[in-house]
Amino acid sequence: MSEKNHEAKRTARERLAVEREKQKSAQKRRRGLIVGASVVGVLGLAAVIGIVAANAGKDDGSDSAGPAVAPSGAKGKDGLAIPVGKESAKSTLTVWEDFRCPACQAFETAYRPVIHELTAAGQLKVEYHLATLIDGNMGGTGSRNAANAAACAQDAGKFTAFHDVLYENQPKETDDAFAQNDKLLELAAKVDGLVTPAFRTCVEDGAHNSWVAKSNQAFQAGGFSGTPTVLLGGKNIYQDQTMTPAKLKQQVQEAAKG
Repeated sequence: MSEKNHEAKRTARERLAVEREKQKSAQKRRRGLIVGASVVGVLGLAAVIGIVAANAGKDDGSDSAGPAVAPSGAKGKDGLAIPVGKESAKSTLTVWEDFRCPACQAFETAYRPVIHELTAAGQLKVEYHLATLIDGNMGGTGSRNAANAAACAQDAGKFTAFHDVLYENQPKETDDAFAQNDKLLELAAKVDGLVTPAFRTCVEDGAHNSWVAKSNQAFQAGGFSGTPTVLLGGKNIYQDQTMTPAKLKQQVQEAAKG
């Protein structure tokens, strides 16, 4: 491996680590505010609890009315996984992600080429689970609306292409641009044939909002530390400090050989 390639992979790992630390720090600050508020007395604490409950409602999408309508082809428990790749692939990558999450974008930038290569070769299948963690932490509905739009793209058979476009055009974490359906439709126009009357209605009506809420509830119940959470064969790849896209590719190809 050339020194240039080695440095590029090291930089990608470091960037991903930095983004995850930023996310953890934001969560710690939020918890610190809750703890610090206890000194204001019972009434003050009750007010803080009310605010936290409201944020929790945004986080799990509980404001979404109606039954959870899974997108076409969704699989797994309660139909919460959007599958990509051939079912016959011997390796499964499970990805919990949030379209507003900078660390998720960093993961995508580093690993997407390898993931596309392996799924196209029939050696890897990916199960995407959508969360709304940033909506809960930062406020807004961009995580939910983007996830709903991605589910609408799944209905149209264009999930992967739209998924990639969302990350390529991700706004800053504090910018809730994905809350605007017009913005999501503008980005969807970058995917050939995606914007149809059915897709537009699905996005504007929030057809899968309740399904997104259910997916986020599963994320919370899973006890995961943050997004992205990426599991290869059920094992968190972040537990391996030496993991790189090249190493992931090697492990998947070795599994494919049996």
